[in-house]
Amino acid sequence: MDIRQLKYFIAIAEERKISAAAQRLHLSQPPLSQQLKAMEEELGTILVERSGKLLELTESGKALYRYALQMTQLMEEAVSEVKEVGNGVKGNLNIGINTLSSVELPTILHRFKAMYPHVTYKIQQNESSRLCELVKKRVLELAIIRLPLELDDFTVTHLHTEPFYFMTSHPNPDFEQGTSLAKLTGYPLMLPSTEGLGVHYSILMAFSAQQIKPNIVAECSDIPLLLRLVSSGFGSAIVPETVIAQLPEHGIYAYKITEPHLSAATGLISLKGHHLSAAAQHFMELIHGGK
Repeated sequence: MDIRQLKYFIAIAEERKISAAAQRLHLSQPPLSQQLKAMEEELGTILVERSGKLLELTESGKALYRYALQMTQLMEEAVSEVKEVGNGVKGNLNIGINTLSSVELPTILHRFKAMYPHVTYKIQQNESSRLCELVKKRVLELAIIRLPLELDDFTVTHLHTEPFYFMTSHPNPDFEQGTSLAKLTGYPLMLPSTEGLGVHYSILMAFSAQQIKPNIVAECSDIPLLLRLVSSGFGSAIVPETVIAQLPEHGIYAYKITEPHLSAATGLISLKGHHLSAAAQHFMELIHGGK
């Protein structure tokens, strides 16, 4: 039996006449009678009995009717849900977020959730290079990463560019209006990234462009740990502006670095030539609409 036959049987059971059921289904009576006979032959049992002018369900018929109602309801729900997923009303959004960009994501997701309240989320935080690998392997559909990186395989949407800040555990009144890289050479510096990644590269290239050799004592991509290290006086750090939102109330002082060519760019990537789910497409539309 198929779902079409189950719908036929439901109509017969509820109308109790072949003629009335055929009219309800917009069919002629003979084909409907043939379908009922085919179901009885397939199941090897009588499903309806005639009682006067009306049809009565046998015990087998009553059992089939109960299951037919459940199965047709499940089918209708499945079709509805698949359409909703296809339209992005439901579904799952698989997205990666760079360790330095997590401050930005909650605001975006709040807006997205207001538009699509039934979408669920898989959010993975990692280094930008690792997120690129996960998007390439289709573990994630989208990722918010730090630039620059090699992105030939990806479609990239630029989100924003922000300045860098110098963080230290000791206040410096001379830095209140900002500071330059040249003034930071005496500080033991920690970088909030690892070698080969976008932020790490941007910072070192800015020092190199001015022929300044920084005193790099550590690399730490774990931002909460980096903040604790700065607060404890282990070293100072250079970080993108978004990290400043995570500063504790006491123990760390932040000063804007005024170098015109030192900035941190953030982008949203997806794999070129790969079909995005409706949820991911709607997220992209939200990003583009907010730009």
